[in-house]
Amino acid sequence: MDKYPGLSLSVKDGITLITLNRPAKKNSLTQEPSQTVCATPGTGDYYCSGNDLSNFIKGAQGGDIPTMAAQSGKLLQKYIDSYIDFPKPLIVGINGHAIGISVTVLGLCDLVFSSDQATFHTPFSSLGQAPEGCSSLLFRRLMGSKANRMLMLNYKMKAKEAYECGLVSELLPHDNFASEFAQRLQQIAQLPAESLRCAKRPAQELEKELLHKINAKECEQLVERWQSDDCMAALAKFFQRSKSNL
Repeated sequence: MDKYPGLSLSVKDGITLITLNRPAKKNSLTQEPSQTVCATPGTGDYYCSGNDLSNFIKGAQGGDIPTMAAQSGKLLQKYIDSYIDFPKPLIVGINGHAIGISVTVLGLCDLVFSSDQATFHTPFSSLGQAPEGCSSLLFRRLMGSKANRMLMLNYKMKAKEAYECGLVSELLPHDNFASEFAQRLQQIAQLPAESLRCAKRPAQELEKELLHKINAKECEQLVERWQSDDCMAALAKFFQRSKSNL
């Protein structure tokens, strides 16, 4: 799929599969737009490592940080809005480590299948960032006080705990994850499509307005964060540490 680099697309038997396929970058998300119907496992050890943070460093080097931050905020808001509004079942398969936005959007998904060896990490404060994906609301609904460990204290959650919290719908054995996930998708695809849509429609219609407001507020905060000195310092420190570990 050349239109969106780093993604592979297939449509078969009523299932649209979008595979994160950027293993050299740990399946980090670029700024090309994408809309997920059903995310298959990422390639390699990572499901997705979140946003490609090098975008912000490049923006800072270009000197026009306010423009970069505003554009990124608009793109992020549009991306999350697509999850909020998506009318069909939204199913995700977490094959390995998931970081940042790949974790926060899970609260907006209908079914999340995870490897029993996966981890879930939202290191916002350590990178000078702020929550996105409506996680500031949905994580607290799912996890109660545990959400603050994820959103504030950079806590890395293991798959079993994510399942117990309700962030994950079902754990699948790591060694057979791809085949087990494919089997679940085939089973779901055989169910009446309109019945599946009806299962999510009432709550979705009632919640849309609130979720769009939360998304807008979170993106507004992130635009402010991306322009702050402490955020840029945290990102610079992150990249310096990453280079030293090579």
